[in-house]
Amino acid sequence: MKNIILIGMPGVGKSTIGVVLAKVMNFQFLDSDLLIQRREKKRLSDIIEEKGIEEFQRIEDEVNRSIETEDAVIATGGSVVYCKNAMEHLKAIGTVVYLKLSLEELSLRLGSLKGRGVTVREGQTLKDLYEERLPLYEGYADITADCNGLTLEECMQKILSLCTR
Repeated sequence: MKNIILIGMPGVGKSTIGVVLAKVMNFQFLDSDLLIQRREKKRLSDIIEEKGIEEFQRIEDEVNRSIETEDAVIATGGSVVYCKNAMEHLKAIGTVVYLKLSLEELSLRLGSLKGRGVTVREGQTLKDLYEERLPLYEGYADITADCNGLTLEECMQKILSLCTR
């Protein structure tokens, strides 16, 4: 197997599930948000605040396009689906798994979007962001794992069974 690439909204559990999934599969784990922070030597929220959304997405595209690995679980930032080149590259090096949660469950999990380093335009709500990104996640996904009502462990097991069919 190549790689498993996790996409989805902020707060869906990409990083948390990804770490456990990598251990179970004996894969390495990469978090593309951490790669961006390491490269820029700043937190995501600081990069977005200082450089703006467009520049952040250029950086995000560049970092994700540069990932070259095998046998890894890669947790991406929620906004990677805006980066066409990065998504084409990620699809070429692995299976893209969309972790799907309802807007209601996401609302319960998330606090402030800005503090999380989420690319949110002025006046944009979580609902707006969800509705904007949903077709992108669904369009890029090779596999969709509906994690509504599941614990993180149950969601990880679901992904494992979907990816090893």
